[in-house]
Amino acid sequence: MRIEHLRQRLRDLGAKPCHEQAILRAWAQARPLDSGRKRADGFLSPRILSALPALSAELQGLARVLSEHPGEDGSARLLVQLEDGQSVESVLLPRDGVCVSSQVGCAVGCTFCMTGRDGLIRQLGSAEIVAQVVLARARRFVKKVVFMGMGEPAHNIDNVLEAIDFLGTEGGIGHKNLVFSTVGDPRVFERLPQGRVKPALALSLHTTRAELREQLLPRAPRITPEELVERGEEYARATGYPIQYQWTLLAGINDTDEEIDGIVRLLAGKYAIMNMIPWNSVEGFGFARPEREHAEAIARRLHARGVLTKLRQSAGQDVDGGCGQLRARVVAPRTPAVLRRFSATGADLRAD
Repeated sequence: MRIEHLRQRLRDLGAKPCHEQAILRAWAQARPLDSGRKRADGFLSPRILSALPALSAELQGLARVLSEHPGEDGSARLLVQLEDGQSVESVLLPRDGVCVSSQVGCAVGCTFCMTGRDGLIRQLGSAEIVAQVVLARARRFVKKVVFMGMGEPAHNIDNVLEAIDFLGTEGGIGHKNLVFSTVGDPRVFERLPQGRVKPALALSLHTTRAELREQLLPRAPRITPEELVERGEEYARATGYPIQYQWTLLAGINDTDEEIDGIVRLLAGKYAIMNMIPWNSVEGFGFARPEREHAEAIARRLHARGVLTKLRQSAGQDVDGGCGQLRARVVAPRTPAVLRRFSATGADLRAD
């Protein structure tokens, strides 16, 4: 279901724009329709009032929490079931945020991520994306939404941008607190500047070496790290929001002196924040999570050389709940295709 479908349903019932806005705003903010100054039966027609229970039940059915897994850091991983029985993951973040999914599965196939092991299963409608925010708001205060869950948002760009527009208006989320994460699809740089709600942008970098990036992100657009940073800088200057560069730290692969020098070359002086996240360990993937002390040293070195760097803790690491792990528990286990491919070819992702 898409937000536009909800709007049309309400219009078909005779809802005026103010009625439509009141109903959808109450849903997006997870509050009762009667929580304002006026009672619903005081300004809605009998026809709309009679249809609201069925519509409310339908909205609740878009996304339901199958299981919740609190982390020691104040986060909580949610395994969310959709109306057709498929499942995705959402994350309640420690500082009033929520991370939502935009697809069931993912077509990019990042070699360090469990989500992409089965490829793309289906897209989420914009209403299903917003429904994850509603679930989060029913549990705690939410002022930030990041589109960094399952899926590549650029591959579902119409639904994601519709959800962003809705959350930035009826949802009451500040525009810079809506964060669109992508591996660098060119459509992002064309579409995001055109919207009335312009989100902040997070770009998955992970390495400064083009050949290594092609191995780590095998089905990402063939855009070099230099080109990615250049396009990101243009968007940052146009919106006034710094670009967040995402870097999953993989021991012995992209935590080397060579990569540190490359990051400084690309990002020093740029309107940017480097988010370094130690890999969320998944058994059988052939990668290793770097020691905390080593990760902290990298962040300090980059900061000292002019790159604003934040070392992030992957939310839910202590409950084995990241990168598609929760969903994997309810589907048949399979050996990741990317791991089979690298094992068969003898390809080595580690830096020399």
